[in-house]
Amino acid sequence: MPQVFPKTSIILSSSFISGLIALTLCESAYIAEIHRGGLNSVPEAQIEAGKALGIKPLGIKTLIVIPQAIRIALPTLSNEFITIVKLTSLVSVISLTEILLVGQRLYTQNFLVLETMLAVAFYYVLIVTIFGYLIQKFENLIDINLRKPNMLKEGELLPGISTDKKLENYKEIIYEKKGDYALEAENIHKSYGSHEVLKGIDLKVKWGEVVSIIGPSGSGKTTFIRTLNGLESLNKGTVNLMGNPFLKDQILTHSSKPFKNQIIHIGMVFQNFNLFPHKTVLENVMLAPQYHKIHDKGINQLTAIAMLDKVGMKLHAKKYPHQLSGGQKQRVAIARALAMEPSIILFDEPTSALDPELVNEVLKVMAQLAEEGMTMIIVTHEMNFAFEVSDRIIFMENGHIIEQGKPSELRLSNNERFNKFINNK
Repeated sequence: MPQVFPKTSIILSSSFISGLIALTLCESAYIAEIHRGGLNSVPEAQIEAGKALGIKPLGIKTLIVIPQAIRIALPTLSNEFITIVKLTSLVSVISLTEILLVGQRLYTQNFLVLETMLAVAFYYVLIVTIFGYLIQKFENLIDINLRKPNMLKEGELLPGISTDKKLENYKEIIYEKKGDYALEAENIHKSYGSHEVLKGIDLKVKWGEVVSIIGPSGSGKTTFIRTLNGLESLNKGTVNLMGNPFLKDQILTHSSKPFKNQIIHIGMVFQNFNLFPHKTVLENVMLAPQYHKIHDKGINQLTAIAMLDKVGMKLHAKKYPHQLSGGQKQRVAIARALAMEPSIILFDEPTSALDPELVNEVLKVMAQLAEEGMTMIIVTHEMNFAFEVSDRIIFMENGHIIEQGKPSELRLSNNERFNKFINNK
């Protein structure tokens, strides 16, 4: 290097700096690849959950992706760090005084080559062992699978709050009803390449209305509700939220200001829960309200516990998602959506990933929300639930709405395809 750039000779004349630069250049590519692997290992569903909560890209990275990526990459990083410790012996070739060079100088004086090198090896083993032990302790510290949180005690809320009476004040979701409809979707088109999934869907949802969308797999149900909150981009169409423009063609997208300002008013519950595994149940529910500063931390925590109590999960507030059953996870996901005090909630097949025994506990919570007047759009295969709870049922197939109406009307429907689908179910 000094021969090409003479001025670098001043810096590189130091053996320490030369060795540091050499090791950095050698190892940085490996470490960068480990970090990249950790980041790519975080499921896309985690990012989608953050988007659905209105968290911006930087917030998603810092609050959701990076904490999980560190836990994934840490074991591999630990091995690489230990390798770096061993590789420091290579700097002896540039006369940097380190353990190996000291050993070489000693055995040239005492001629005890084997004994001296064994002593050097012992020091390396000792350093690596201590370093490995400290890294292992750190891994255990951040490993949520090793944590054994207690159940939240009855009446336990916040310091200074010891009764559940005050909790009732935070269970009611208050939102302002603007416009004639909670949500309007007009002429929604969505394609993946040459395959057209949605072929001009129109939907208007009144305040307090429960709309269930049913249909065979591949009919476009999930794609449709994912276009309503920007998780899927529109090829063509308009979505208005509370009477205001929300999404439109390629003009108003998830990057547009109207979308960013209003996304907090539309909640979503995913098929596979999409809870954040590195956070407790309470932290999952509080994350978005804290990020958006809906209220101060105390009120946000009270609201979160109230919503958990609403879905029957308050006592599990200190647990982590991996310690819950599928039905419990989905109820926490509902509480997370409710904590944002949304005007409308989208449910994407909320019971399809559950065992039959766990389905009813989730459906019971959704039925309760319907009774309270929550505006909901539900994609479901639970026919009995749809006909019992819904104000309107929509039947989709091949990207079209084939039939829709009140449950009482659809029981008398003459649509042959609809009746065949219902009877098969």
